[in-house]
Amino acid sequence: MGGGSASTSRTTDVASKDRNQGKNQLRVGRLVKAHGLKGALKLELYTDNPERRFVPGAEFTLQVPEASPWHGKTVTVREYRVMNGNPVVFLEDVEDRTAAEGLVRAILWIDQDSDEVEDNAWFDHQLVGLDVVRDDAVVGRVARVEHFPAQDLLIVRSGEQEVMVPFVEAIVPTVDLGAGRVIVTPPAGLFEELPDAEEPAADSDDTD
Repeated sequence: MGGGSASTSRTTDVASKDRNQGKNQLRVGRLVKAHGLKGALKLELYTDNPERRFVPGAEFTLQVPEASPWHGKTVTVREYRVMNGNPVVFLEDVEDRTAAEGLVRAILWIDQDSDEVEDNAWFDHQLVGLDVVRDDAVVGRVARVEHFPAQDLLIVRSGEQEVMVPFVEAIVPTVDLGAGRVIVTPPAGLFEELPDAEEPAADSDDTD
């Protein structure tokens, strides 16, 4: 089948087409914790190619709350290294722990080259409009994709309601662009109200 099923987490290089004036961008990491006193930050990686992504001079668009002083700004990699098994990045103009703590939970996006292809990466516009199939039946259609620090969500229009489906392999095992569908294996109750507790059987009218 075209598209196939992913072999890695759905948080790997999720792509967006509308974050930066129409440019294609890839979400490649999240800054999770200040490390040490010299401005280093531990990374949660959303890419299979960190050594290529986090080279010195690489520039990232920041996804942060509007109230953050970093909103609308970019950051540039000064150094990337692995320390005690953890990926760590040093950024230009982030020289101490206080500055680093101001960037905790920021999501990093990078412009995608026009000839660049990433495994397990789909642009938002490729996912929007796909049929959502469960047990060989269409249960809705992807209305949009929401990007959150912990994971991405497919917002699925199902009847008159919108259902938030975690975009992880356990729940969305297959993205089949060729067939225009995603296959889901959601937990019970995600697409319908959970059944009420079984009503007790009515008393029998048979009397002697």
